[in-house]
Amino acid sequence: MSSVKPSQIRRAFLLALFLSLLFPHFSKLFAHEISGYVSGEIRLFPNDALHSGQNEQSSSLFFQPEYYHEFETGSSFTFVPFFRLDSGDKERTHIDIRELTYLWLKEDFELRIGVRKVFWGVTEFVHLVDIINQTDLVENIDTEDKLGQPMTNFSVSRDWGTIDVFWMPFFRERTFPGTGGRMRGAIIVDDDQSKYESSAEQWHSDWALRYSHSFDDFDIGISQFMGTNREPTLLDGTDSSGNSIKIPNYEQINQTSLDATYVIGEWLWKLESLYRSGQGNENYFAWAGGFEYTLVGLLESNMDLGFVGELLYDDREDNAITAFENDIAGGLRLTVNDAASSEALFGWIQDVDTSARLFFLEASRRLGSNWLLNLEMRLSLDQPDSDFLFAQRKDDLFQVELFYYF
Repeated sequence: MSSVKPSQIRRAFLLALFLSLLFPHFSKLFAHEISGYVSGEIRLFPNDALHSGQNEQSSSLFFQPEYYHEFETGSSFTFVPFFRLDSGDKERTHIDIRELTYLWLKEDFELRIGVRKVFWGVTEFVHLVDIINQTDLVENIDTEDKLGQPMTNFSVSRDWGTIDVFWMPFFRERTFPGTGGRMRGAIIVDDDQSKYESSAEQWHSDWALRYSHSFDDFDIGISQFMGTNREPTLLDGTDSSGNSIKIPNYEQINQTSLDATYVIGEWLWKLESLYRSGQGNENYFAWAGGFEYTLVGLLESNMDLGFVGELLYDDREDNAITAFENDIAGGLRLTVNDAASSEALFGWIQDVDTSARLFFLEASRRLGSNWLLNLEMRLSLDQPDSDFLFAQRKDDLFQVELFYYF
């Protein structure tokens, strides 16, 4: 298991103290619920490991319960811890609090205090505007798994839209695969040497403001973020033995973003865009947009087939610290609409400037009332040595997960 830093212990203690002072007077509960899942996972890598120390295959067990209380006033308390034990990478064995939140519900506003996960975004292949939570990169390379973010969130909803204000008093560092992990670079990232532009480091207060509204067939979100960048720049360095390492550097940024959807018939049009300053030596603009068209009742059956197409662009081009700076993406989404909730998504991403392409398949099916089977496949082809993911060109993945929900 990865080591626990003194600063993490201090933050956990302060949060526990805060909650112990906040909740004692709520003695009468209106409702409570315990749910969650436990899951086993097997990862198979058909290609030999490219980098020294990597394991060929891995298995893991992970557990995410959820504890929910609702008070007579309608306010509520939610606690969602997460634990994973992994055989292939000690950095992937970790514990996190995904959510530990008190919701104070009033007629005129909502106030959430604690640890939360907040998602912004509408596109399928990348989520440009999603910046509140830090990526839990040891979980999956798709960046969709997030660490819980300590915050206070004040929300006001009116006929003209919803305004959310976020105060985030300290920062979560990104997790990275260790020596034994696959889907990593040739040089290990050492987060024990992380650097910050702010002298307050992890205790820098980050802020975000968001306006969202639905009208007719449109959904729109406009957001402003000011604080520590969730996406670190990796600097060259050495460890105590003189070995080459990468050191995460977290800069202060300002990000203005827009996400929007428009529904017309069987068509869903989607857009995410942002303008960011403070990262590196240049400001930049990025966007992702496209459509999803759904054939309802495919071949006179109960199945639906969706066609997804998106363009991904970052005007930093070769200087971008992302793999998707000028790409075309497509996908097929099959929804069977059966009692087992069977569904599958097959997608591909093609670099416009090179021959590099990625393929993936995600499929799931319920087995009875409590079990769920997930299948995932990721393949990369023709990665040139200039490609962002060249160091991971041998990390094709076949993954099986079996969930038990309670």
